[in-house]
Amino acid sequence: MNNTSALPTRFNVRAYFILFNAAEDAVLVSDELIFGNAYTKFPGGGVDFGEGPADTVVREAMEEMKQPIEVTGHFYTTDFYLPSFFHPSDQIISIYYTARMLGEQQFTAAHIAFDFKQRIYNEESFRWVKLSVIREDIFHFAADKKVALMLAERKG
Repeated sequence: MNNTSALPTRFNVRAYFILFNAAEDAVLVSDELIFGNAYTKFPGGGVDFGEGPADTVVREAMEEMKQPIEVTGHFYTTDFYLPSFFHPSDQIISIYYTARMLGEQQFTAAHIAFDFKQRIYNEESFRWVKLSVIREDIFHFAADKKVALMLAERKG
């Protein structure tokens, strides 16, 4: 447990997907504008009531990218205490899955980070990051950093 005096009051379950592009030896990342700040993370989001985490990533891919995907396996679940970055009274549980695209790529992949058409709340852009250059410091959130490190170690 952490050393802060306030204990979390609820769990916030998140599900993310690691979408590989074998041709480019890369993974997809999401650049997002949240509460006026830009963050890089893996694509995914909150698990809704009545929904399984694997269903969440399939839904999120369709909502955010109009991209059908298939979950191919479990990659990682947070194994450390993680307070929410945005709501410190929430404890985050993040589940990461590997996935593959069904059919052709339906979304536009940016070539630069934070390639937003306009700087509005919840703006997103997606880009491929080569596994050879994936690093923790590309990402803003602790669980994503750990997953990036795991991907880098797997590649190395």
